[in-house]
Amino acid sequence: MVEFKTGDNAVYPGYGVGKVTAVETKEIMGTSQTFYVIKIEETGMKVLVPKDNKNSSGLRHIISSGEAEKVISILKQDKVKIDKQTWNRRYREYVEKIKTGSIYEIAEVLRDLFVLKVDKELSFGERQMLEKARGLLLKELTLATDTMNLKESEVGSILGL
Repeated sequence: MVEFKTGDNAVYPGYGVGKVTAVETKEIMGTSQTFYVIKIEETGMKVLVPKDNKNSSGLRHIISSGEAEKVISILKQDKVKIDKQTWNRRYREYVEKIKTGSIYEIAEVLRDLFVLKVDKELSFGERQMLEKARGLLLKELTLATDTMNLKESEVGSILGL
């Protein structure tokens, strides 16, 4: 069971990396419930995640350096088959992958969009998705290990683009 304490970094699916700023107990409809208060670093948004529902909400710790290496290997794959379906179907699939909160699925979305970008111009939605995936991924990767200080400009070189 995953536990967090004040000051821990946490990843909240779809929103990104945040810091646990407090653990609070609130009374809701006559029942006391404990929440993790998380401040999302990129947006400054405050999110309350019920402590009892942290696993079903997808809240998790930052990946390890070993997991970061696996993410980088996903990004470096250049022999990937991109589905040639319409952009809005691809977009829906990418949204679902990002919602899972899986760093590996987010890496696949980023890689696939970069590869697709080489062949054709991305739709507005796909460009936004690429930026969202990049932001979610890079923040976590930079926190995952001190030896990998990745910057957004380095993503293209990791992908060989």
